[in-house]
Amino acid sequence: MRIGVCPGTFDPVTYGHLDIIKRGSTLFDHLYVAILHNPHKVPLFSIEERLEMLQEELRAFDNVSVETFCGLSVDYAKQKNAIAIVRGLRAVTDFEFEFKLAAMNRNLEQTIETVFMMTSSEYSFISSSAVKEVAEFGGNVSKWVSPRVAALLRDKFNHGER
Repeated sequence: MRIGVCPGTFDPVTYGHLDIIKRGSTLFDHLYVAILHNPHKVPLFSIEERLEMLQEELRAFDNVSVETFCGLSVDYAKQKNAIAIVRGLRAVTDFEFEFKLAAMNRNLEQTIETVFMMTSSEYSFISSSAVKEVAEFGGNVSKWVSPRVAALLRDKFNHGER
């Protein structure tokens, strides 16, 4: 069985994330979407909220599981018997960071490859940070996140419909 891992913070999950996950799911018999719990970051959504959000968004995919983890992505991938870590690239600016991360992971565990996937062009400028900033000021984020995630963002920033 060919297993892949797609790690990330997913705070919140965007159409760019979903694009990479959906396309990545076609490359592997099973793809784990692994939500990183990083105690050094303060996300907008709790780990439980992000888990529920992604499970809902990905429920139609039989070969995709959503889990949480703490620690190194490469250790999580090894624990899952994965052959690859899937990473999305939006632009050249992402490449340097991702290249260093892939080299570090390869040094830690030679049996796990990193697979880079270019995000579809319509999502190449989207980041969770930018989506949160627009949502915080009451902007419309419906082009970048699902209706459910947009509603959760409105609720977080008290811009919910009354």
